[in-house]
Amino acid sequence: MEKSQYLSQKLLSLLEYFGFHVSEDSWAFQSTALVGILLLAWASNWLTKSLLHSRIRRIISKSKNTFDDELHKHNFFRRVGHIVPAILLYLLSSLLIDNALLLTFLQKSAVVYVLVASVLAASAILNTVEDTYNASNLAKKAPITGFIQVGKLFIIVVAALLIISNLLDKSPLLLISGLGAVTAILLLLFRDTILGFVAGIQIAANRMVNTGDWIEMPKYGADGDVLQVGLTTVKIQNWDKTISTIPTYALISDSVKNWRGMSESGGRRIKRSVYIDIQSIQFCDQQMLNDFSKIRYIKEYIQHKLEELQNFHKEQNIDTEDLVNSRRLTNIGTLRAYMAAYLENHPMINKEMTLIVRQMPATELGVPIEVYCFCADKKWQNYEGVQSDIFDHLLAILPTFKLRAYQRISDRP
Repeated sequence: MEKSQYLSQKLLSLLEYFGFHVSEDSWAFQSTALVGILLLAWASNWLTKSLLHSRIRRIISKSKNTFDDELHKHNFFRRVGHIVPAILLYLLSSLLIDNALLLTFLQKSAVVYVLVASVLAASAILNTVEDTYNASNLAKKAPITGFIQVGKLFIIVVAALLIISNLLDKSPLLLISGLGAVTAILLLLFRDTILGFVAGIQIAANRMVNTGDWIEMPKYGADGDVLQVGLTTVKIQNWDKTISTIPTYALISDSVKNWRGMSESGGRRIKRSVYIDIQSIQFCDQQMLNDFSKIRYIKEYIQHKLEELQNFHKEQNIDTEDLVNSRRLTNIGTLRAYMAAYLENHPMINKEMTLIVRQMPATELGVPIEVYCFCADKKWQNYEGVQSDIFDHLLAILPTFKLRAYQRISDRP
């Protein structure tokens, strides 16, 4: 009270010095006090920003910690500086303003100002935490964007309740109790938010989808890398550089194909077939066997199989000219052996993972010979190059084994 009278007397003396003889409850005194308070608040805001900007930048430049750099990047210190003029406005108005209506307006405005500045500062802290986390290796294990957004939403809701209670002079608990009457409306308005929050917990707990994962969701036309797993939406950059946005809860309610397992494994799968014309399949004659014995990859295989067949014929007393009872090598079987050996010696195929060259059930298009193996280079461009080279070689080597790939011939001239 003494400080209030002291400031009022000083302001009255200042006005009298300039020739204005007024009382404390006069309109001129109150207007002058209001202008003075606003000027002091503005000056404190400017001074706080200037000091914080210069001092903080000097401290940050000397610090080796990156967290303070992120705080400065998200304007945390600038936003905190707004709290000082708000507090000054609140305190000076109670000391100099006697008009009840004007005093109430100024103090409520100051409280709202402090709450808004606090929300912005808290948002800057959460943004800093998110960026720092995303830059670490932990971000590959579990995204936190959804939880950060929940935190922001919670802070905004609490601040909104405090602002409304301040403006209405009601207790925040009374406002919260009144929300029960509109629960159904709130659930409808925040349906996606609630579903997204629950989905975010399951996604993080089970490590279903992380930022940077390659996922496919044909239902939404999404096929690419996950950019962000948010509270209500997930952003996916497709391979054509378009952006697909899907609901977060769709990741647990719909089918999702995640290629993370391939990325973390030792190779990327190659699974493709070549259809062999059935009419080109035949037993190997002696000339073919002689030619195959000169191929490096299957030289030992041919020798081993010929010895095995010779022993079998001796044991069973079968004439090798008996085409019905004798066992003979086929050109398609020898091709499979060659491709298996070729892949075993290929430098870009992971030998520690599954490697099969198999014959699939015959169709009207021929007999499929499927290559099933894993490319050691998982980068898309290099992977496609290795896969293409393998099948280029396979198609080109078919005539050597007296085989033909099936190709439908059109009846049109």
